[in-house]
Amino acid sequence: MATATTHGARDHARAQEGARADAMPVVPASAWPDPPCAAGQLVWAETVAGGGYTHRVLARGTELRLTDLTGDACAHLLLFAADRPWERLNTADTVKVQWNAYLGENRLLLSGQGRVLASVTTDTSGRHDALCGTSTSARNSVRYGDGSPQSGYPAGRELFKLAAAKSGLSARDLPPSVSFFQGVTVREDGALDFTGSVGPGGSVTLRAEQDVTVLLANVPHPLDPRTAYVAGPLEVLAWRAAPTAPGDPLWEATPEGRRAFLNTAGILAARGIA
Repeated sequence: MATATTHGARDHARAQEGARADAMPVVPASAWPDPPCAAGQLVWAETVAGGGYTHRVLARGTELRLTDLTGDACAHLLLFAADRPWERLNTADTVKVQWNAYLGENRLLLSGQGRVLASVTTDTSGRHDALCGTSTSARNSVRYGDGSPQSGYPAGRELFKLAAAKSGLSARDLPPSVSFFQGVTVREDGALDFTGSVGPGGSVTLRAEQDVTVLLANVPHPLDPRTAYVAGPLEVLAWRAAPTAPGDPLWEATPEGRRAFLNTAGILAARGIA
């Protein structure tokens, strides 16, 4: 089909309607094949290519499932309170308040205000990292020859900048991120060991405990020792559900977690949300 004229370009573009690519959002999300919930509950369905990014605002109670389809995805994640972006993921508090350096099932992702942004409800991977953050343009330029977002080796921070701009945020709003599906452990002497992935199909499900803005960058982990830029596709699905409530085992699991949930409930009650 000729595209040298405006009419030809229009006809070519319209002919693409309904076409599917390996990595793309599915709109409406209810058209996703074999959803993990009732199709009408699905609010976000997307496959993010390696070296890609995505973003979305999710309502309180929404469950977000990330799946490493090939064993080579690395989902770098940032969270912000949707209407209060100065309240954002704080990886240091997430680790120290819970007395645990490792993410996993029943862990909480905390803000710098001591409130819960999201909770980890299920985890079949166990290979995650709350210590190293994401890659930078300078590091990728040394390792791969380039780190700009339009290159073949985009850095996570550069992709976060693009996602942030589309959410009304800037580079100064970006804190350190957490990452899922490529693990890191800490030795007795404080050195870090990269443990990699458990293989294809690992997944983790988060529950939004407030309305949150989600930024995701799917790029190699900074400690990945492979010389090639390796990043497999990431499946992203989200559906309507309910937030954690008093009496839930997760709410009551630890004194620190209970306090964080109470802090969250307090700010929501003051704003007439819950």
